[in-house]
Amino acid sequence: MPAYKRILLKLSGEALMGDDAFGINRATIVRMVEEIAEVTRLGVQVAIVIGGGNIFRGVAGGSVGMDRATADYMGMLATVMNSLALADTMEKAGLVARVMSAIAIEQVVEPYVRPKALQYLEEGKVVVFAAGTGNPFFTTDTAAALRGAEIGAEVVLKATKVDGVYTADPNKDASATRYTTISFDEAMSKNLQVMDATAFALCRDQNLPVKVFSIFKPGALRKVVLGGDEGTLVHV
Repeated sequence: MPAYKRILLKLSGEALMGDDAFGINRATIVRMVEEIAEVTRLGVQVAIVIGGGNIFRGVAGGSVGMDRATADYMGMLATVMNSLALADTMEKAGLVARVMSAIAIEQVVEPYVRPKALQYLEEGKVVVFAAGTGNPFFTTDTAAALRGAEIGAEVVLKATKVDGVYTADPNKDASATRYTTISFDEAMSKNLQVMDATAFALCRDQNLPVKVFSIFKPGALRKVVLGGDEGTLVHV
């Protein structure tokens, strides 16, 4: 029995690269979609926010010295490309996916309209939220917190390269241990970089728990959704 009825899954753009330097690794995106499909088969409603780092990294050199707002808009467009790739892969895996963009590109994807997004989720479709919040100066972590709160998700699942929040960097400190649960306040006071401060504050204020887990660990997403001991739960 799933522990959650509706989740907001936050994927980083870098997660789609696999071992590549940038771009989208086909085998990686197919494997991720298989994990998402497994969760939807449990009857869980899934919404996704994806970053754009894998694409933007390829042009980041050219953005040096660029106006911050312009660079952020480029990043938003990168998330639209990732969302299209993700939705296409999901459709091929037998899922029904809808991409909704915070910035208007109506020939390509539909605009984000909250009641429509809720309708899609109730119908069992996977909704991919593209273009972040639609505003510069906000990260896709903040978009995940915002959309998660808007759609009434029970948890934000932050998919990362590490399998939770640790007392120190596990790659540098062999004695680092994983927290099973930790409060927002404790994570902030210990400066455990779970999400950016704006996203974190929004989740705390809306009493929206955040689960940090590794998307690279096979079966981890399913285990999280079933309430198993996987990753770290950050809560009020």
